[in-house]
Amino acid sequence: MNLQQPITYLKGVSLKKASVMYMELGIKTCDDLLHFFPFRYIDKTQFYQIKDLQPNSSEVQVVGKITHVKSVVQKRGSRLVATFQDATGSMELVWFKGQKWIKNSLKINEPYVIYGKLNYYNGSFSIPHPEMELVTEYKKKLQPKMQPVYHSTEKLTNAGVSNKLISSYLQNLLQAVYDTIEETLSKEIIQDYDLILKRDALLNVHFPKNQECLANAQFRLKFEELFFIQLQLLRKKLINKSKIKGFNFNTVGNNFNKFYKNFLPFKLTNAQKRVLKEIRKDVGSGAHMNRLLQGDVGSGKTIVGLLTMLLAIDNGFQAAIMAPTEILATQHYNAIVELTKHMGLQVELLTGSTKNSKRKQIDEALQLGDLNILIGTHALIEDKVKFKNLGIAIIDEQHRFGVAQRAKLWSKNLLPPHILVMTATPIPRTLAMSVYGDLDISVIDELPPGRKKVKTVHRYDSNRLGVFKFMKDEIAKGRQIYVVYPLIQESEVMDYKDLMDGYESIVREFPNPKYQISIVHGKMKPKDKDFEMQRFVNGETQIMVATTVIEVGVNVPNASVMIVESAERFGLSQLHQLRGRVGRGADQSYCILLSSFKLSDEAKTRLQTMVETSDGFKIAEVDLKLRGPGNIMGTQQSGVLNLKIADVVKDSKILSLVRIIAINVLKDDENLAKPENLPIKLAFAKMSKTSKIWSNIS
Repeated sequence: MNLQQPITYLKGVSLKKASVMYMELGIKTCDDLLHFFPFRYIDKTQFYQIKDLQPNSSEVQVVGKITHVKSVVQKRGSRLVATFQDATGSMELVWFKGQKWIKNSLKINEPYVIYGKLNYYNGSFSIPHPEMELVTEYKKKLQPKMQPVYHSTEKLTNAGVSNKLISSYLQNLLQAVYDTIEETLSKEIIQDYDLILKRDALLNVHFPKNQECLANAQFRLKFEELFFIQLQLLRKKLINKSKIKGFNFNTVGNNFNKFYKNFLPFKLTNAQKRVLKEIRKDVGSGAHMNRLLQGDVGSGKTIVGLLTMLLAIDNGFQAAIMAPTEILATQHYNAIVELTKHMGLQVELLTGSTKNSKRKQIDEALQLGDLNILIGTHALIEDKVKFKNLGIAIIDEQHRFGVAQRAKLWSKNLLPPHILVMTATPIPRTLAMSVYGDLDISVIDELPPGRKKVKTVHRYDSNRLGVFKFMKDEIAKGRQIYVVYPLIQESEVMDYKDLMDGYESIVREFPNPKYQISIVHGKMKPKDKDFEMQRFVNGETQIMVATTVIEVGVNVPNASVMIVESAERFGLSQLHQLRGRVGRGADQSYCILLSSFKLSDEAKTRLQTMVETSDGFKIAEVDLKLRGPGNIMGTQQSGVLNLKIADVVKDSKILSLVRIIAINVLKDDENLAKPENLPIKLAFAKMSKTSKIWSNIS
């Protein structure tokens, strides 16, 4: 049997059952079925004697004989009761449904293996609706001592595709193909890391004899899955470095030097210098740069980005920054215009709300090459936006862009521009290795000098009056305050009500004319939103009441307090981003997380983490453990890690190991041409054709 054949080639799989298995589980071929792994197991390795049963036992397995069967009439209907005995004692088996059919099928004084959930009542044991099999039949089968349990859905159950049926399909399939299952790893890797063979791993993951066999099978399959992902990412990186030519920025010219000597607003940190060195090495190598720059909110990524763009301009190229929101694009624009105002550079902003007349001017200057830096939103990737010679494209908060959107920037030139991807959402090492493994990664891991750590506290709603007093004290010192409410799409009406109720209570507590308050939320017109934000930025209002629209993009050094209402409703990365809005000036800043008393364990962990650490990478690791990779990466890219058996969080040690192995394999044999690597090459080629993951990776 060929594993690429449809599952209808298997005995008992009708077209109807095949159709529902495809719709519900994505299982189309025999190979799909073979790689549909159980998510848990019922351990049937232990047999009990009746005398050893305990009242607290849950599921048990016993061998014995049925000696007597009777129907017992009860208030509503009846039940069928069988006396079941082994050499040590007796118990009852009970059925409430299908009594007539069961009674006719039971064989008296024949040895049975029974399994089920144990009940204890009035000093005696019983098992309702047990699983039963004659010992003679039990011995004939490829017997799973640990029974696999597969994911199911209501539609599968209604179509008669039960766990037992899937298990039987897999038994038939494994018996038919076991001898033909090809190895996917080299003999050297299998021996060096004490791995079991692929065929044995597949057999033991579905039908393990014991826990040890299962552990060996799972390790082998996780190892393989993560190994091939790393191989794909690393090969892509090698191709980028060796095959894709990049513009050579070999001149450090007037713009870079002039800015560095005269206009740099602060001394660069060692981390910024290190990252700049890594970027300069990349863009001066003649190869294409594809680099991820990670750094916490306020760590100075924009300055590094600007210096990189000045390098491009010194070498006769144009530069672009793409940001996910107008607010963030506008902030980048204002910051860069301010920093370069004495340098004679032409910098423009292009967003969805740019007027047509202005667009025409931008397009003209862009194509003539007069425009040095273009900053904007998704508007930059529209087909009509054409550069004369785009040398560097910087993508900010990249997780908010889909893969296809980022790729569009590549097509703006004959040669792809260098790519610098920036994020203030720290990516845990395990996720960075598995999703961004084809990018070079730079990290700015220190804040500029003079920045004080934001003090974070958790307070309950009952402490509100104390919080109000603290706000008044800070305002008296001339500081400004954010008060942020959650905004979750599903409960927009409730969120809006919470925001307005909160706004009214703040207005009562902080009355005019002594206090001025801004309010910003998603239902406002962009013009009104900008007006309110500008008032706060200019210091005309002391309190900004807002939803999470201010999560990214507002830079007010005088704002020293961030109050997060209903903090338990926010994710960790959101809380971390919000906290990053304060602590931008020289004053001590504070973040107050307000919550109700009713907190889930997960919410407690989130709030405790925020209080204990301000290290974005530690926060990201906790977030990854709580939410899993799919949620952290957002809907745009959550399908990238659609893993069948491995878990990048729980299996991070395996991930680190296979990355090193994959690096060594490619270092020794870049094209997998050596005879010993033939199994890897064949498996890799097959996976590249059939697996969804390959087309998604960044």
